[in-house]
Amino acid sequence: MMIRTFLCALVLVFGAVLPAQAVEVQRVVSPGGIEAWLVEDHGNPILSMDLAFRGGSALNPQGLEGLANMTASLIDEGAGDLDSQAFQGALEDHSISLRFSAGQDSFSGEVFTLSENRELAFKLLRLALTQPRFDAEPVERIRAQIQAGIARSAENPNAIAGRTLRGLFFPDHPYGRPGAGTPESVAAIAVSDMRGFVARRLARDTLAIGVVGDISPAGLAKLLDETFSDLPATAENGAVAETVPQGDGALIVVEKDVPQSVVAFGHGGLKRDDPDYYAGYVVNYVLGGGGFSSRLYEEVREKRGLAYSVYSYLSPLDHSALVMGGVATQNGRVATSLDLIRQEWRRMAEEGPSETELDNAKTYLTGSFPLRFSSSGRISGMLVGMQIQNLGIDYLDRRNSLIEAVTLDDAKRAAKRLYDADKLAVVIVGKPNGLVSNREMPKS
Repeated sequence: MMIRTFLCALVLVFGAVLPAQAVEVQRVVSPGGIEAWLVEDHGNPILSMDLAFRGGSALNPQGLEGLANMTASLIDEGAGDLDSQAFQGALEDHSISLRFSAGQDSFSGEVFTLSENRELAFKLLRLALTQPRFDAEPVERIRAQIQAGIARSAENPNAIAGRTLRGLFFPDHPYGRPGAGTPESVAAIAVSDMRGFVARRLARDTLAIGVVGDISPAGLAKLLDETFSDLPATAENGAVAETVPQGDGALIVVEKDVPQSVVAFGHGGLKRDDPDYYAGYVVNYVLGGGGFSSRLYEEVREKRGLAYSVYSYLSPLDHSALVMGGVATQNGRVATSLDLIRQEWRRMAEEGPSETELDNAKTYLTGSFPLRFSSSGRISGMLVGMQIQNLGIDYLDRRNSLIEAVTLDDAKRAAKRLYDADKLAVVIVGKPNGLVSNREMPKS
């Protein structure tokens, strides 16, 4: 964390990383055939790289939930000839940030370094990916940290709501299992399981790489081969079935003695490659994604003061899709807040946005897009996302035109497809007045 803070401060000293109009994405293919997307910028002596392997916690075997997450937490705790202390010391001494994480559909890594230390940074990344040690001391230390986090989340209303809603949506699918695992599953994860995960899942054919900063295409190509050529050519087959969210119309109350209830809600949504995705994205901004300017905020917070915040968002997954939202309010106000949310959910489906709402949403979504280019790390992350989601190398140039092309007819069609108040599944954590469950708690 100290390293990352130092490097971010360094960026501020040198100035903004890149203006949006200066982002030119180059495809770099190494002599060994390893591809990366590069935004070359020699204005600052820094380099940011993001990488992702397709396939994440959804591929955890049953009974070993948390395997991908625990592997991500340990893969940089010693590698090759360097034990945990020596490996972390090398990062710290040379101001290199290296970290990994596991999502449902990917296993990701980030590197952030000064240009003068990039050879060492890539060497340490190679060691972590190909020769992780998984020594006893860091394994048990990280295991204890993960189990402590699971214990904390078991008492956190937001975590409880999210976990319960996920189990409701996907009762017989890997998406319904806890990505961080359970106390029992984390206790059961052995070093051999983590070594097996690395050997099976971290391969060149599932890899996407995004790089931003002070390096030439030729220099990057050389480092790509040095860093990734020792990975297996192909990952072992790991299939996750396509699934449709369940639980339409469910209401589950998880009783917890708190003065304010936390509410999570949603139902099936639009996948990222759906022809109506961009129209749905714009419509959701109008309904609940636009912060202070959204309909939900206007009706629930602004007019009636029922909650501090209320929101909705699209959540496309590789093998399913959701539209979700949340609100937190006093126990006596939950029922009224939910009535208003369902009312706006239904009104959007029936009427769609107005021409003015659509124009305002498009203006904001296109005008705010350059704010995403505020750091090299954000851009390199976007480059990886573009590859994982098959958006094309020219997506940054095309993105605003896709938003601008949404017509009122498109928006109304997408709204009708996207929103169904009768299907809205709701999980409430608290003691909401006058509301009781109409379904059993899903199995965790």
